[in-house]
Amino acid sequence: MQDRSPQILDDLIAERQVNHSTVAIQELMHTVGVLNPSDARTATVIDVIGRQIRAMPPHRIFAPDTDVLGRAALLSGILCRLQGYEKDGKLRALQDCVLFLHAQKLGLVVLTANVGDYDILLQLIPTGRALFYRSK
Repeated sequence: MQDRSPQILDDLIAERQVNHSTVAIQELMHTVGVLNPSDARTATVIDVIGRQIRAMPPHRIFAPDTDVLGRAALLSGILCRLQGYEKDGKLRALQDCVLFLHAQKLGLVVLTANVGDYDILLQLIPTGRALFYRSK
């Protein structure tokens, strides 16, 4: 949405079946909530986020179950300890762990630019899958 992904990644996404997580929707809606309503750019950003969410086919949106949420809480605690995260980092780590474990359970690959955390997650749970990219 920010046009920071490399063209090869955009081409790959255009050719593949893309699945979405309710966690990603939460992250997008959190962004809407923290935007300053008086900033002239806010309305445009909210519109772009809204279009992105509405473009997600309902049959391609998956919600994590109790098993994934419980295991992700434990895994995020380990990640926070290893990475020394506090406050905001803890929430982000929990969301990343939910995405990672949910994708693993569904046999999917997480697409992320977050090499630091997902590299550790892959070392802790080598059966998970992540595809890394670098922003432009």
